[in-house]
Amino acid sequence: MTYKVALNFEDGVTRVIDVDEDEKVTDAAFQQKINLPMDCRDGVCGTCKCRCEEGEYELEFYMDEAMTEDEAEDRYVLTCQMTVQSDCVISVPASSSVCKTAAEAVGGEITAVEKLSETAFGLKVRMDKAMSFLPGQYVNITVPGTDAHRSYSFSSAPGAEEGTFLIRNMPGGLMSGYLARAKPGDRVDLTGPMGAFYLRPITRPQLWLAGGTGLAPFLAMLEQASTSGSDHPITLYYAVTRAADLVELERVQDLAGKIGDVTVVTILAAADEDHERKGFVTDHVTAEELNGGDVDVYLCGPPPMVEAVRQHFNTLGVQPASFLFEKFNPTEAPAEAA
Repeated sequence: MTYKVALNFEDGVTRVIDVDEDEKVTDAAFQQKINLPMDCRDGVCGTCKCRCEEGEYELEFYMDEAMTEDEAEDRYVLTCQMTVQSDCVISVPASSSVCKTAAEAVGGEITAVEKLSETAFGLKVRMDKAMSFLPGQYVNITVPGTDAHRSYSFSSAPGAEEGTFLIRNMPGGLMSGYLARAKPGDRVDLTGPMGAFYLRPITRPQLWLAGGTGLAPFLAMLEQASTSGSDHPITLYYAVTRAADLVELERVQDLAGKIGDVTVVTILAAADEDHERKGFVTDHVTAEELNGGDVDVYLCGPPPMVEAVRQHFNTLGVQPASFLFEKFNPTEAPAEAA
């Protein structure tokens, strides 16, 4: 049996390796040209100590000097003594460059570009090689005809040969300008995956907050949850300016129906729009939804939204068990890009 193990390096790069059930993680990584930190290889020095965030595993011999009992209970592992019993996610306390690796570069062919609204494009890319990633992570996509790249979260399921993306239509933006004239068959380069914003195991109620095209990583998370299931309720707030900006809503609702206990709440900011909920996320998220702090909050949106939500939690007097967020900024201001 072979499992997928995601190695998350401290510089944000993720590499996914194949590990046989009877193979040590350090050995598997080395065979795939990734040099995880190690010295003794015997469970003595502790050089290869990492933390397993997700998955099942076994540890063979190690000395107390290398890793304490408390660390082992907190899911720290010595990768030289670690064999896996499921797919795993491991945090490596070193940069990818130190481990003599880097983000994976994959070419791809555009299969479709759709202007979903005045504010968003949908992009589909058939990759030359399926890219493994954690739902919520992003890649850098090179703008064809330039040396510049832009960062976008996958909105597709991990491991699919066709990657999908939600891209904000930024007037004067380099990528936006390209997508307005792009056509199927065009070639693009993708580098990744990267980022610490990804879905952890669902062990408590979930509160997901998406601003505009910040919906993209949540689509990947919903895809994952529709396959693995969830024993806990998920509430997704999807906030945009106008009703026309509620792109991919049908897909969201379809995935929510497959998972089961998912509540989708839409919010419009424009004062002249007719909608059940108006304003901003902070006008509607209640202390009750924070469940006394027993909730995981994921947020993807512009920096002002992130800061507003932080302050809102302080005002409510409740802090979630975990609060993971991804801020996105346009690379170019319209005037600069014109």
